[in-house]
Amino acid sequence: MTEQTARTEEEAAGQPETAAAAEPKPSTALDREHAEMKDRLLRTLAEMENLRKRTEREVADARLYGAASFARDVLGVADNIRRALDAVPPEARANDQAGMKALVDGVELTERELLKALEKNGVRQFTPHGEKFDPNVHQAMFEIPDPSVPAGSIVQVMQPGYMIGERVLRPALVAVAKGGPKSGPNSASGNDNRAAVQDS
Repeated sequence: MTEQTARTEEEAAGQPETAAAAEPKPSTALDREHAEMKDRLLRTLAEMENLRKRTEREVADARLYGAASFARDVLGVADNIRRALDAVPPEARANDQAGMKALVDGVELTERELLKALEKNGVRQFTPHGEKFDPNVHQAMFEIPDPSVPAGSIVQVMQPGYMIGERVLRPALVAVAKGGPKSGPNSASGNDNRAAVQDS
């Protein structure tokens, strides 16, 4: 009786193993489905995060670069204020006439406030005097023969340039030296700069 019972138990124990081997385990299919769903969820979350970052970037760019047209128009006002200050002769500035001094001080204050407002909105002025000519941010108006400075150097700035963020809003109008020693180790780029000056 003990042997028959043991044999019956072995057969009973052996049957479920055979049945389990023949059919896929329900838990394995569920695990696979669970892993697929988790993978899909993680991918969706990553896509949503990328979309959020891209949208933030686009909104910031639109805020900064969307006003570029307006900022470009305001630069004419800044130029005229500077021209008005440059038109005042030095002897008139040295003269202690109360009316003239108040006028010049008022125009200078207006210029400072305008430049501060532009800078607050991402527009900054640059005056590249003494720098190497770069056709990406400078516009050459003419060349000045000057052997005392390296060829391709900016020796005069007629109009300052402006950047908005990392982009050029308006290039600086400059005069470039020619006839001096080659500037820097890469003389080929100096030749390119001179060619760009002559083209413009």
